Amino acid sequence: MDVVVLAGGFGTRLKPWTDSSPKPLLPILDRSMIEHVVDVLPEALVDRVLIAAGYGIGKMREHFEGIDLPYEVLIIEETEPLGTGGAIANCREHLSGGAFCVINGDLMTSLRVEEMLDFHQSNGGIATISLWEVEDPSRFGVADYKQGTGKIMRFQEKPSVEEAFSNLINAGTYILEPEIFKLMPGGAHSIERDVYEDLAATGGLNGFPFEGWFVDAGTPSSFVEASQVCISGGRFYTGSIEGDSWFGEGSTNRGEVFASSIGPGASVGEGSIIRDSVILEGAEIGPGCNIEGCLIGMRAFIAEGSALNGQIVDHGS
Repeated sequence: MDVVVLAGGFGTRLKPWTDSSPKPLLPILDRSMIEHVVDVLPEALVDRVLIAAGYGIGKMREHFEGIDLPYEVLIIEETEPLGTGGAIANCREHLSGGAFCVINGDLMTSLRVEEMLDFHQSNGGIATISLWEVEDPSRFGVADYKQGTGKIMRFQEKPSVEEAFSNLINAGTYILEPEIFKLMPGGAHSIERDVYEDLAATGGLNGFPFEGWFVDAGTPSSFVEASQVCISGGRFYTGSIEGDSWFGEGSTNRGEVFASSIGPGASVGEGSIIRDSVILEGAEIGPGCNIEGCLIGMRAFIAEGSALNGQIVDHGS
């Protein structure tokens, strides 16, 4: 299949990191976020990856030209915000035909897309969306899912808790048939609001619930969680695990590190304690520091005795 990765946002919740780097290129352990996102599909299933992006186009092209991947990568530029549906439609001329996969560009999940594809092909319909159960569905698209048929009978985008059909939410991965383009309005639009709600009423929308893990890595706390998920799942090629933390090549640790990732060449000073944090490449944590729930940028320097909680420290600062 071709895969469309929706990466049109500016990553404002991860500023200042995203002032100098587009969010899809932020490193999670030893690979970029977007490479982890595409990892949800087996390599044998991927023909081409189309990245629908509106920011950092040049840096993304440069990044993917410099690494060897088993699939072709095309950056499809959005010159203006198009919404999810508009972004998918903007990729239409580059798709090779047949069913294709769409993934939100900051999702880390345990979804088995090959099983979802088998279900999609056997159950009919134009679209299948992954579903995940949450306690509060009000921030998401919610599915009225019929267990026996695998069909979504109704779909509602971001309802109140009282009005929600269920606790099953849209988990951000879709398998779509080319016929979906006939249902899309022109210009910028939301596929969830402008297409899925009507498609559900006709029986053309399937749901695929899954279990395991589901992380939207677009906030500081969830970025840390995404790193922890990749550590526990062994989703890295280089570096090593010590306890519950990952240490990149050339990193040094003279303190104590818990549930964190320490990037290549980064150093943790004597007596420092690091918890639930991401320390990027080349950063230096001085002696006697206490760092908790933080994102520490590349080549940043944290002075001796510093105490930081829940902060993002910019690259090089």
